[in-house]
Amino acid sequence: MELIELNAVQVLDLLKKNEITSQKYVEALLSHIDNREPLVGAWTYLNKDLIISSAKKADKNRQNGLVKSMSGLPIGIKDIIDTFDMPTENGSKVCKDRSPSKDAHLVKLFRDEGSIIFGKCVTTEFALSAPGKTKNPNDLECTPGGSSSGSAAAVSDKMIPLSIGSQTGGSVLRPASFNGVIGFKPTFGTISRTGMSPVSYRLDHPGIYARCIEDIELASSAILSYDQNDHDMIENYNFIKQNISNLNNIKFAFVRGPAWEYGDEDMKHEMEKFVSNIDLNIDDISLPKIFETAINSHITIMKGGIHSSLGKHYRNEKSKLHPYTIERIENSISVKASEYIDALENAKNMSLKLKGIFEKYDAIITPAAPGQAPRDLSTTGNAVFNGYWTMLGVPAVSLPLLKGNDSLPIGIQVITPWKEDGKLLSISKALLNI
Repeated sequence: MELIELNAVQVLDLLKKNEITSQKYVEALLSHIDNREPLVGAWTYLNKDLIISSAKKADKNRQNGLVKSMSGLPIGIKDIIDTFDMPTENGSKVCKDRSPSKDAHLVKLFRDEGSIIFGKCVTTEFALSAPGKTKNPNDLECTPGGSSSGSAAAVSDKMIPLSIGSQTGGSVLRPASFNGVIGFKPTFGTISRTGMSPVSYRLDHPGIYARCIEDIELASSAILSYDQNDHDMIENYNFIKQNISNLNNIKFAFVRGPAWEYGDEDMKHEMEKFVSNIDLNIDDISLPKIFETAINSHITIMKGGIHSSLGKHYRNEKSKLHPYTIERIENSISVKASEYIDALENAKNMSLKLKGIFEKYDAIITPAAPGQAPRDLSTTGNAVFNGYWTMLGVPAVSLPLLKGNDSLPIGIQVITPWKEDGKLLSISKALLNI
């Protein structure tokens, strides 16, 4: 097996056995990137000298017995997340050459575990909808999704085994679905946003990309950790891996949800066929009536966040912003305080109803995207199947289990109750192994 084919857990095992070095591994990745990056465009910043020197340092530490849980393992970071030794430009001319003085909290946690911060992955401008240069590795005429475009594409194209993105609407799960990788958005308040450019403090979730669940668990063990500087974090939360190999005792609810009408016909057909054919305990259920407000409530809350977080750039440096970003900010200005408060109340009521559903079911199965990646690089696709679950803060994962009409990947979204992140990943691992 070529080195670039290895997942993160396999790489760490070979490093532990001294069968490879971190330097040899990152050089294989860099060689692959030299060939593919001109086509895919997943990276906005790569410093080969820094990467190789970091790998050499990790190898030396290993020789001296200084080994941590992720020593010598490279991680890609979305370019809205601060890194002290490389630029963080938020995908925008407004932030060109911006050089943070310290790492974001999650980056620091990765470094504390010995990881190599490999480079910065392309994001849409300020994690909204203005596409960057990234293309979908499965078909270069298709969008990779957004806003975590480069993070998903880099993992899909085997440029990196693990990367970090973020989701305010569907910016982790939709790119995961389009690129055919696993995307994990944990429970709201389990990964710190300190040092991450905000879109909506009420909605923003960092998330993880990988090609296997074991790698998602590895990264989760490092960064699902309390930070007192992020006031939305859950105190006394601990990420605990679980082992659910037998799904016979797991009760699933298949939910089409209020977004179903926006789905492509091939996605709907494949989703229903999957649910019908798989040998699991699945009930086909409808969500309570309050969920009729779900899509608009998420949109309203997100608009309120955009106005608060990005309005200053519109007022001060509008000429540097992409037209899509200008449009999103201008659309946010009209949101009334009463509308925002009503949307928050709707979200609370939906959470209460969802708790009732989770009293009967262990997990929800629902689409991760409207269909396969659109053959249109001017868009990042529609986040309608993700936004209201993001608003509710439940843990969610996109699993590459379906194919569209062009044999391009389509993800299935799996959701569990709040704080049951370990259970979600264990269920997901079992689903992928069926």
